[in-house]
Amino acid sequence: MDVRDSGFHGKLDDDQSESQISHLALDIGGTLIKLVYFSRNKDNLIDENKNRKNSFVEGRLHFAKFETSKINDCLEFILSNKLHLGGFQHHEDPASDKILIKATGGGAYRFADLIKEKLGVSIEKEEEMECLVAGANFLLKAVHQEAYTYMDGRKEFVHIDHNDLYPYLLVNIGSGVSMIKVDGDGKFERISGTSVGGGTFWGLGRLLTKCKSFDELLELSHQGNNRVIDMLVGDIYGGLDYSKIGLSSTTIASSFGKAISDNRELEEYKPEDIARSLLRMISNNIGQIAYLNALRFGLKRIFFGGFFIRSHAFTMDTISVAVNFWSKGEAKAMFLNHEGFLGALGAFMSYVKHGHDDSISPQSGQRYPVCTPLVGDKICYPLNGDLNDNDSLECSVYVA
Repeated sequence: MDVRDSGFHGKLDDDQSESQISHLALDIGGTLIKLVYFSRNKDNLIDENKNRKNSFVEGRLHFAKFETSKINDCLEFILSNKLHLGGFQHHEDPASDKILIKATGGGAYRFADLIKEKLGVSIEKEEEMECLVAGANFLLKAVHQEAYTYMDGRKEFVHIDHNDLYPYLLVNIGSGVSMIKVDGDGKFERISGTSVGGGTFWGLGRLLTKCKSFDELLELSHQGNNRVIDMLVGDIYGGLDYSKIGLSSTTIASSFGKAISDNRELEEYKPEDIARSLLRMISNNIGQIAYLNALRFGLKRIFFGGFFIRSHAFTMDTISVAVNFWSKGEAKAMFLNHEGFLGALGAFMSYVKHGHDDSISPQSGQRYPVCTPLVGDKICYPLNGDLNDNDSLECSVYVA
């Protein structure tokens, strides 16, 4: 990889040289921008000859996010950390000094000119659905304890049998929701979706409360009580269950339904209760639609991804209850530790898929046994041990 300084920061220092940062990839959605990039441990090669080629290189896979409305903050972060230098040059034009970085999502088109102006690099666009699926397959195959269930406050990791992974339903909850039937590596079909997603929660929440960010709205929902606003079955049946059709008294009969029957002024409703009711309505709706689509195709595994979830207990519990209720306990909602970075990870791996930069290949008999090819026989980022946190992962890459 021939990386040149763009002139913004002068000469690179040793810790941020071309040998340390590589494979910057972006997923620019309607609400959030997600970044993934690899940083090599300085002078830390696994093989004894210390050559750059034909060796495993240890390092970390890093994750970061920004609100799309604050894209200039994201570009400044990239610029100040010189991440934009971790792109590639087209092999067919080695004399060119133009650096390209991988990106997916609608913003890869919308902000292409701004990125070129601010960073001095060009965008090579990757198809969004392909990236989502590639990212999900990578996580499910390569990361130990990536998938888990969550219900009644209990988080339980799910063992993934690589030989019995497909087919599954991938529900990606971004600004809107896409539901993708995944049949194998590179084999998928978008079978449904809904416009009621993370953008709906944030948009309506912004209109109904004074919150200035998604995270602030989510935090506010922690403090709320949706039963103050939602009409329950018990509210209709005098505190009783509607047992004939299997509805408990605490089942929501109408989201926000009490607001039409209470003799209260709008300003009397607390913003935290509004936020809680809104989150419950959207999460329950997504869970129900997801299960109905899984039922339609006979799919038993449903994985939920996207930054709407944010590992938020109430969100996951609501989705899980919806799937459990409508499936009569036959299906379970499963979540991913790196739920919001599926598209960015897929764009990250496309460096290899399209033959750019270093070739990264699976190797047998190495110290890092969690190693699975994802596309053909080329892509593999063996992970060292368990998940550390949501900001970075220890890993090693094979440089051929």
